Amino acid sequence: MPASKAHQADTAGRRADLIRLRRQGVPFDDERILGLGYASAGAARKDLVRALDANRKEETAEAAVYRQQESERLDALLEAVWPQATEKRSVFDKEGQWVGEGVDVRAVDTVLRLIDRRAKLLGLDAPAAVELSGPGGGAVRLERVNLAELNQLIATAGDPDPDEDDEQDPGASYEEEDDDDDGV
Repeated sequence: MPASKAHQADTAGRRADLIRLRRQGVPFDDERILGLGYASAGAARKDLVRALDANRKEETAEAAVYRQQESERLDALLEAVWPQATEKRSVFDKEGQWVGEGVDVRAVDTVLRLIDRRAKLLGLDAPAAVELSGPGGGAVRLERVNLAELNQLIATAGDPDPDEDDEQDPGASYEEEDDDDDGV
């Protein structure tokens, strides 16, 4: 059976006091917190987690309602501009002379911006993958280095293997490398 309104109000007041004391840095085992009616520091800690979780659920529900409302607004705007962006119509120049048929380019731009806004609102865009690599595409060193090691890293940047012999195969020709896309 759900708690009575009086009990819910008492719990909300106690949790508000608990949060206020914790924000002031009061430890869970302090008498001021235990004096709120908690049997132990562990019980106070658990109640704080419950309070934060309940608040998070309320915030999540409010955010979902907001997203739904914004999505409906975007639907209405998209519906209003869609015909101008997709159906060919007669196009006239400034003097009123018929030029041909086409879609309203400004309406197309508006549709694209609405679709982009919807994707951002609903989190539909995939995050961009970013990769950081060290010299030669290898791993990035995360430990500290001294100045000499840093200079050596800078000097070998782009060299896949600093210990590898730089001599070219005597039978190899420089003409083998062709960066042109035309295949010549």
